[in-house]
Amino acid sequence: MQPPGTTLLVIDDDDKARQSLSALLERNGYDVLQATNAGSGLTLFNTRHPELILCDLHLGDNQGFELVRQMTESAHGAPVIVMSADGAMNDVVQALRLGASDFLLNPLNDPEVLEHAVRRALDRYRLRLENERIRERLERANRELEVHLKELRDDQAAGHQVQLNMLPVTPWVSGEYTLEHKLIPSLYLSGDFVDYFRVSDSQLAFYLADVSGHGSSSAFVTVLLKFMTTRLLYERRKLEGQGRIEFKPSDVLGHINRSLISCKLGKHVTMLGGVIDEQDQTLTYSIGGHLPLPVIYADGEAHYLTGKGRPVGLFEDAEYQDQTIPLPERFSLTLCSDGVLDCLQGATLKEKEACLPVLIAEQDGRMQGIMASLGLGPDKTMPDDISVLVLSRNAE
Repeated sequence: MQPPGTTLLVIDDDDKARQSLSALLERNGYDVLQATNAGSGLTLFNTRHPELILCDLHLGDNQGFELVRQMTESAHGAPVIVMSADGAMNDVVQALRLGASDFLLNPLNDPEVLEHAVRRALDRYRLRLENERIRERLERANRELEVHLKELRDDQAAGHQVQLNMLPVTPWVSGEYTLEHKLIPSLYLSGDFVDYFRVSDSQLAFYLADVSGHGSSSAFVTVLLKFMTTRLLYERRKLEGQGRIEFKPSDVLGHINRSLISCKLGKHVTMLGGVIDEQDQTLTYSIGGHLPLPVIYADGEAHYLTGKGRPVGLFEDAEYQDQTIPLPERFSLTLCSDGVLDCLQGATLKEKEACLPVLIAEQDGRMQGIMASLGLGPDKTMPDDISVLVLSRNAE
């Protein structure tokens, strides 16, 4: 039995054949509409939208073929089974060419043949309708996806522009010191960030940060880092005036650590921060769980600075230490994110770390040579964000 509401249309000018066929279909559970000619059949077809039509080919005035054509070409798309008493092959071929789904001999003496033909036609029709619904849903989903992708691209473009605007000028010359950076994101947005700025007339500050993860969420944290360091500097200047300011790297890392934990973003940062005192010619720096360590190059030799500290934004009880070293008359200091390690030769982390000072010494601590030796160009794609910050004094 068919589910309620399955409507069929029988079109036949032979009353006996039409009524017999309709009675048989109704016993099988179908709702049956009847039409005696092409005009009334087309009207019922257009107004009642039956799921299947059984149409005699030889209606009065040979209108059966034209009626089949009109119904099969309509947007309704219901299947049409044609019936003929003589079963002429030419009629069969012509009807199928017009779009009929099946052909039956009239009168129908075998109810099973009729039921099989009707069920098969209905199953195909319903499958086609379901496929069309699926295709429409997919097309609608694709359109929505395209809109979302455009919004995402627009958001990423805006975020990328924000990050570019936050980065300092490169190279930047201030007195005897030159600072320059390179940043290569693995995605459109970077979780690496560098910044440098003047604290006072005799103090320069800089830092390199590597936010955990990649993409938009990590890039958002770089915006917070910029805000937090700028705000902390503003508050110190407001408190201490425009002269020398107590701006310790360890205090900066501690402030960022507390702020990130309170924000509950699920992100942490490894950082290197330093302040150069131009009066004392010293560098005070602090390390927040970052590798590789800074590399200082002077007198033809390069070596890592010492120090350690916990990542920023993970441990509430984390404490950060300042270390102070005298600065040579001529030197360069290179800070790198850990993505640089992927560019170095070596089977282990220890072997890769050993390569970095050698490479920097071979390039005399110069940014251009370091990037070339690492194989990093402007169009290079890497699995991790890569940032390099080079600070030099009296470079030749």
